[in-house]
Amino acid sequence: MSVSNEYRRGRHSVTRLVTHLIFTTKYRRKVFDGDIMGQIRASFESACEKLDCRIIEFDGEEDHVHVLVEYPPKLAISVLVNNLKSTSSRRIRLLNGHIPRLSKSAALWSRSYFACSAGGATIETLKAYVEGQKTPD
Repeated sequence: MSVSNEYRRGRHSVTRLVTHLIFTTKYRRKVFDGDIMGQIRASFESACEKLDCRIIEFDGEEDHVHVLVEYPPKLAISVLVNNLKSTSSRRIRLLNGHIPRLSKSAALWSRSYFACSAGGATIETLKAYVEGQKTPD
């Protein structure tokens, strides 16, 4: 992807919004293997397509997943998280009846999540750039 294609161009904006998300299983139970990780990724990709998002990177371990997602400015992170977790939970339950119920509610994911903005520059670099934009006297 060329640099110019990395940005979303709207009628009145140019954006590149990326977030790093981490989801853990309910009670940090170790239930994911390679096959289930593939199913989760496929579910996330399907949800992202509907939300006009793009998965940049995905991986995880037995009890959690990391996903780096590029998303449009109109989409709230909480809505993105809810869609990813709910669609993947349903898919995993449907395809893997052998996974024990992790809670009375049959929730696959913990209710909590981690989200952090991700970009190409550090906060220090951005601060220095903005500081350098001072109007001349």
